[in-house]
Amino acid sequence: MSTLKKFLIALGLLVIAIGAFLVWAIRGPAGQYTTDETSGPHPKMAEPSPQTIPGVGIAKPIGWQAGEAPVAAQGLVVTRFADGLDHPRTLAVLPNGDVLTAETNAPAGDHGGGGLTGLVAGFLFSQAGAGEPSPNKIVVLRDNGSGKASQRFVMENPALDSPFGMVWREGRLYVANHNGVVSWPFQPGQTTLPGKPEKLMDLPPAGMHWARNLALSPDGQRLYISVGSGSNIAENGIDAEAQRAAIFEYDFDKHRVRQFAGGMRNPNGMDFNPYTGELWAVVNERDMLGPDLVPDYLTNVPLGAQYGWPWVYWKKYIDWRVNEPMPEYLMEYVRKPEYGLGAHVAPLGLAFARGGNTMGDRFAGGAFIARHGSWNRRPLAGYDVVFVRFDSHGNVLPAPPAPVLTGFLTKDNKAHGRPTWVAFAKDGALLVSDDVGGVIWRVTAPGAKPAPAITQIADTPLPPKPPMGKIRIQENPDSVLNKPQP
Repeated sequence: MSTLKKFLIALGLLVIAIGAFLVWAIRGPAGQYTTDETSGPHPKMAEPSPQTIPGVGIAKPIGWQAGEAPVAAQGLVVTRFADGLDHPRTLAVLPNGDVLTAETNAPAGDHGGGGLTGLVAGFLFSQAGAGEPSPNKIVVLRDNGSGKASQRFVMENPALDSPFGMVWREGRLYVANHNGVVSWPFQPGQTTLPGKPEKLMDLPPAGMHWARNLALSPDGQRLYISVGSGSNIAENGIDAEAQRAAIFEYDFDKHRVRQFAGGMRNPNGMDFNPYTGELWAVVNERDMLGPDLVPDYLTNVPLGAQYGWPWVYWKKYIDWRVNEPMPEYLMEYVRKPEYGLGAHVAPLGLAFARGGNTMGDRFAGGAFIARHGSWNRRPLAGYDVVFVRFDSHGNVLPAPPAPVLTGFLTKDNKAHGRPTWVAFAKDGALLVSDDVGGVIWRVTAPGAKPAPAITQIADTPLPPKPPMGKIRIQENPDSVLNKPQP
């Protein structure tokens, strides 16, 4: 055998070996814990298994055929509210009952961040149906009483730039683009979005997590804006994460913005607990520590809260991969999240059950959450809508998440769709956006009476300060203050 032939054989074997290694590395190890085991107030924490190459677990999108639908929990029925949409993400319900959905995607050239992780993630997003250019549209869906959107109107404007969060307040529609919050004069019933918007505030653009959500306080005086990190663990430097991985508060009266909470890798869905009036959020945690780390979570968000990203997760676990120096005393004030939602499930939409909903007694007190689904775990996790139960004092209960909608995945791990957002229609039905399937689903319990209104627990005022009384000061005749000065 000639030397050249031996060399070519050896080279071929080397290429095969490298290819086999890459396939093994990308495929990654299988998870040892179930999603329920990494859920709840005290989720199981696996030993970290740092990865150089992100593991891959992708569900190829196949869409929904006519007559197909997700599987609703017992006692619930799911129907199509609207279909044929182009990557619908967020939902906002106006006072007149019109439903707004943002047809959106990441800004051009910004899928997955940078480096090898971003390269792999970008490829996977495209395979999962999330790699298309952003439509940059807001669609008005109008239900005339049939339980289905019988009319739709597409609103376009050059200022829509990867729009995501939407709220309506006092005659204006506020929209969170990837790079700022803007608003237009807008009245319920309107079906166009003309003119140049007013800019409320700039936001750090794009990054690994480009979606910016909005939530309006119950009294309408404050706007909350979620901004995800630009990377997995600040691998591009902590300076690149300025004004990211945080929730901000804008005060309409004072025209002032401040950071409300930080250390949250990718906060997304936000809503206010109807029992306590407190802001809650769902957060996507870090990747590449193995298939069972780190559990994404649902938590309350008090003013000044710090959840540890990128240095710490779940209050006491240090991520030793982070090169940036940890702030002094950080471990002393990092908060523990309230409730794990499972590792890599990617929770996005969040909506608390409120008075008027028609989901029945089984889903009376708690929060509905859309788990968008994993792209880097075996077996796949998420791809469902779940319900996390709360007690009558507004505290999350230790029970596992209860399924509401399943069946987005086939038995051979293909995806009909991916649930993204949840909101309540004016008639009390739960609406679920499915960005990959292009559908808005409507879920209700047939025959259920509208739930009674939830009365917020009254604050307990602090006891009054005890009276100080009059303080008698005894003069000292020998004091230097009482002696005549020369």
